[in-house]
Amino acid sequence: MSDSRSFDRADADRVSAALVARISEKTPERRLHAIRRVTELLGDPQRMYGVIHIAGTNGKTSTARILESLLRALGLRTGLMTSPHLTRMNERIVIDGEPITDRMLADNFEDIEPFLTMVDAELVANGEAPLTYFEALTALTFAAFADAPVDVAVVEAGMGGEWDATNVADADVAVLTPIALDHMEFLGDTIAEIAATKSGIIKPASRVVSAQQRDEAWGEITAVCDKYEAALRVFGRDFSLMSLEPGVGGQVISVEGIAGHYSSLALPLLGDYQAENAALAIAAVESFVQNGEQMLPRDVVEEGISLASSPGRLQRVSANPAVIVDAAHNPHGAEALTGAMMTSFSFDRLVCVVGILQEKDVVGIIEALDPVVDHFVVTQSQSDRAISVNDLADAVIAIAGPDRVDSRANSEQALARAEDLAGAEGGVLVTGSITLVAEVTAWKGQ
Repeated sequence: MSDSRSFDRADADRVSAALVARISEKTPERRLHAIRRVTELLGDPQRMYGVIHIAGTNGKTSTARILESLLRALGLRTGLMTSPHLTRMNERIVIDGEPITDRMLADNFEDIEPFLTMVDAELVANGEAPLTYFEALTALTFAAFADAPVDVAVVEAGMGGEWDATNVADADVAVLTPIALDHMEFLGDTIAEIAATKSGIIKPASRVVSAQQRDEAWGEITAVCDKYEAALRVFGRDFSLMSLEPGVGGQVISVEGIAGHYSSLALPLLGDYQAENAALAIAAVESFVQNGEQMLPRDVVEEGISLASSPGRLQRVSANPAVIVDAAHNPHGAEALTGAMMTSFSFDRLVCVVGILQEKDVVGIIEALDPVVDHFVVTQSQSDRAISVNDLADAVIAIAGPDRVDSRANSEQALARAEDLAGAEGGVLVTGSITLVAEVTAWKGQ
């Protein structure tokens, strides 16, 4: 690495450290006025490009990545904001298909830092908490997109929707992925409450596309759409996944879009839910480009779908034995993962390395995984929010029984034990938290 690149990396690492020093994104402030004040001072960069905003419980990141790939195939210059990251914060801010460079990250932060400091002082003077990690990161992301500049930004909500910092942007298209119970301490105890919060990304005259939802969610979603006269397109009614079958390195899917049929698309992602995410993404792009009134060019859809990627989501990181990582961290995600493992793989033996963060539904996650797992290896990531190995092992044993559970102190030891138990013809599944997936991905050199 050249000296200039070393300086760039050091400057970017200082940006990351400055953001991490703020209030954690895991304890969000339920407010929009703080981020609105920052973006106002910055000249409202979020209004300088089109916006597709994505909220939901599961599937947001994969849908966002497929969406962004389709938009780039259309010849648009794109911005993509996702969270959390696997290795470095740069992964959260993607410009034209590539993580933001260290230099761009540092330069944009230098530009906005005086305004962050100004708003921090105003908030504290009013007896409020200063800007959080996620609020500051959102301001940085929107400023970087404007500086690039991009034609359209695909923005994944961090938590919820209504009061999420990303909701300072007014979406041209609002996308709702499946809504389930998660982050209940912030979002509410019922599907209806959570749906009401996530539907907050819908704005006047937005075009809305939604995945299939549980019955309790629809009343909240349709009420907001009616209030803002927002057109609603729904998976299974207005667009659908017509077929899927195994393909080399993924699957071949056919999608009935809002405007027409797209057949035999090579999707390099595994799992039924990824095929449904692709259908949702196609419908969202149709809505963005032609309000769903005209089909997208066939070659554009083929290219966009074929180049889509979603690191850390049903991703094979090594072979012999195969090691699959997936960031499922709630029961709904674990159920989808279980279905995907049943349809996409046929291992003689499946060993699951599992590590879960505090305040997650451990019982729900393990019960969802239990039908397809032959043996669990319990561990904990280096996150200070990880449930201890001993406590997690007790919970897993209560469901799977002591004969099906081992435990190891860290992810490296757990992975080695799982690979030994699986054997060359078996498979290893690593799941439970993004932090565990990140560590194992790093061990495998991905």
